[in-house]
Amino acid sequence: MRVTLGELDEFATQFVKDLPAQEGPRAHVIGLSGELGAGKTTFVQSVAHALGASHAITSPTFVFAQRYEIAHPPFTSLIHVDAYRLKAWEAHTIGWQDFLKDPKNLILVEWPENMLLDFPQDAPILKFTVVDVGARTIEYART
Repeated sequence: MRVTLGELDEFATQFVKDLPAQEGPRAHVIGLSGELGAGKTTFVQSVAHALGASHAITSPTFVFAQRYEIAHPPFTSLIHVDAYRLKAWEAHTIGWQDFLKDPKNLILVEWPENMLLDFPQDAPILKFTVVDVGARTIEYART
């Protein structure tokens, strides 16, 4: 799907509407893949806004993960992970297993390919590709 940056909020709103309505056995995890500047963090900001997060959403590149309170049942927390600088074996250093085991967490992971050892194999991935300055393609794929 081709999405202009002006349409990203609408895309994120639909994404939120399509989230599971029931708790699963663990956190709901979605990967966000794409080159630097492809719109992954901007998408997370749009999703957080659609979920009613009240804090400013910033890239967790240097802290690896940020938690935001949300009120979108069954989720109470949005966890934004930026694995750009993580090595495949380092996920435990950010509390990954604790995030993952809580079914009330919605986890959006930028650079999921850097967490191959710990990223759930059944988690979908949104792949962002730059088309031009104002447009991206977003493909939805299973791992």
